[in-house]
Amino acid sequence: MDRWRWPVIGVWIVITVAGAVFGGALFGRLQDTSTNRPDSESAVAQHYIDVTAPEGATVVAVIQDRDVYDPGLVSNVTKIDTAIKALKGVKKVHDLYTEPGGAIGADNRSTTVVVELQPGLSDQVREPLEDGIKARLEKIEAPKVLVTGSKLAERAFAQQSVDDLAVGETVAFAALLVALVVIFGGVVAAGLPLAVAITAVTATLLALLGLSEATSVSQYSVNVVTLLGIGLAVDYSLLMVARFREERVTKDSRAAVIASTRTAGKAVCVSGLAVFAALLGLSTFAEPLLAAVAIGGAAVVLLTTIAALTLVPALLSVAHNKIPVAGAETWVTRLTGKVWSRPGKRRDGLLARLAAFAQKRPGGVALAVTVGLLVLAAPLLTAHFGNSDARALPRSNEARQAYDVMQKQFTGSDVAPVTVVVEADSGRADVRLLMNQLNRIPEVYRLELRSDVPAGSTIIDLTPKGISDGSQSRTLVTKVRALHEPFTMLVTGDSAKAIDYQDSILSRLPAAVGIVLIATLILMFLLTGSVVVPVKALLMNILTLLATLGVLVVVFQWGWGQYPLFFDSWGGLDLTTPVLLFVFVFGLSMDYEVFLLARIKEEYDRRPDTNRAVLAGIKASGRVVTAAAVSIVIVFLGFAAGGLVAVKEIGVGMTVAIVLDVTVVRGLLLPALMTMLDEVNWWAPAWMKRFRARLTGAKPTQTATAKKAPIPVG
Repeated sequence: MDRWRWPVIGVWIVITVAGAVFGGALFGRLQDTSTNRPDSESAVAQHYIDVTAPEGATVVAVIQDRDVYDPGLVSNVTKIDTAIKALKGVKKVHDLYTEPGGAIGADNRSTTVVVELQPGLSDQVREPLEDGIKARLEKIEAPKVLVTGSKLAERAFAQQSVDDLAVGETVAFAALLVALVVIFGGVVAAGLPLAVAITAVTATLLALLGLSEATSVSQYSVNVVTLLGIGLAVDYSLLMVARFREERVTKDSRAAVIASTRTAGKAVCVSGLAVFAALLGLSTFAEPLLAAVAIGGAAVVLLTTIAALTLVPALLSVAHNKIPVAGAETWVTRLTGKVWSRPGKRRDGLLARLAAFAQKRPGGVALAVTVGLLVLAAPLLTAHFGNSDARALPRSNEARQAYDVMQKQFTGSDVAPVTVVVEADSGRADVRLLMNQLNRIPEVYRLELRSDVPAGSTIIDLTPKGISDGSQSRTLVTKVRALHEPFTMLVTGDSAKAIDYQDSILSRLPAAVGIVLIATLILMFLLTGSVVVPVKALLMNILTLLATLGVLVVVFQWGWGQYPLFFDSWGGLDLTTPVLLFVFVFGLSMDYEVFLLARIKEEYDRRPDTNRAVLAGIKASGRVVTAAAVSIVIVFLGFAAGGLVAVKEIGVGMTVAIVLDVTVVRGLLLPALMTMLDEVNWWAPAWMKRFRARLTGAKPTQTATAKKAPIPVG
């Protein structure tokens, strides 16, 4: 690497510059990607509607705080509506004065104007038309006019996503720089992880730009994939730099680069492959959004892992003299020492102290931690998952404000309908009997028959009681689908899509989990030579994930985190949150598992005594894992500061997962279980050990024949 350091750095500079120059074009291609696969009942029904009775986008103005029959308002609205009707691409304008379809709010001082556009308009034609209509509607002479619409809300999501990404990256990089300077005791060493993170972000934009040529990329996936890229880049490069500083105590710079690449680089490679396998598992889901995240995420993981294994060693070769060795005194350590240093011998890190505590009473610690994590996971039993709508936008957003007013003043007018598609004419006796049955279902607030539907088809909109995609709406979907009719009948709408999504996820979950578990077991076995350690690691990751999801239910669904996190709970979690957290929590938890186990295995190979190896390995790598966790939490908190609730869920979820994983799971549960299992930790069938030895060139580990007392370390 020393010989090729400049060519390697040059290649990554080209990638970074290309990403900075061309990556911005990605944001003009972002789309509102569907969460449902095309063969689901709700998707098939929606496609049938789009073909037989297509509807155009709508623009809705909510007029407030003026007498709806004030002559001046009537004249003003009529004049503006007449001008809008004359625009090319406008199909109808519904208001209280000139066309049926206007509504009066519960306060008698609010009304609506609904502009329906021609179906089939391209984005290039529709968006300027929507903007022009919005500008005209905002000129209505009323104290407050809020303008929203189906496609306008989607554009609001896209813009909020871009804004959140900018805020998240700015906050994360600024705070990370400070944290890394303190961790490494110098600016140059701190700059290396940030350089790799910036490279990962720009490379991510390029990868997603290329992906957008083949498939749709959603604004939501850009945030979560970028989040993953930054997190892994900081994790991997921080591990490599920390190991280099440690090796420099006894080696020259060139030998230290080689040693850190051989040891920490192996851990990075195993971790990267494990996260890549998790994303392959995600790709087994056929939902377009998850598929896009999986493909983009897989590309990001590969790029980040390659950058950590090539760019970091190259930068270390160039800047080695400016990177302080482990334990060296610098202006940063002198400054920070004045703030929180204590006289006397330097204390062990947090993880080492927790591990020592756990090894003294392993049974009680293992039981207490397991029960505690299961208690945190218990709220998951009450979880409600649904599609994000305008409620996921911040309250300052106009689309969100309009949604809230519609819910408050116009009962049922903005509740997403349950739509029933019937392949039969509405005049048939059995179809009319069906409509009577539907109207008698307790969860139905209003039944409307769509007009302009061709002969041989009937489309019925059922407005459910309650809120959009609430419990009554989902019950209504279930009851309608349970009806048996002599004709084809399909159900769509937000609640139907949510139900189909969950059913699809559950049906494919075993395959996805199987891919992840098998790949992880193989990789962890190759790293440790044990089948017990990988199984234990997987079980601990599952506990972390369940506890994290339970906390999210409390924070977001129950609304306990509304005020500190500045959001409004809509009573559920986004449909994609548990699946994405499965991948991200699993991937980053595996990072710390690999970092610790790789060092523990080194110590065990040096002297086969499990208790000593566990404590020694955690002492050697615990500070690095803690530093990595602090850095990653900073990244995730930066994204949790954004406005979209769905992105907040990922940011907060990952923060909770990392805190739980690095403290109670890796600090307490891991050493407790390894102490209890002792030499059983390293068990594997003889044939598997021989296979590993042939594949990796490593000698089969000789386990201790008798239990030894823990040997003090350090």
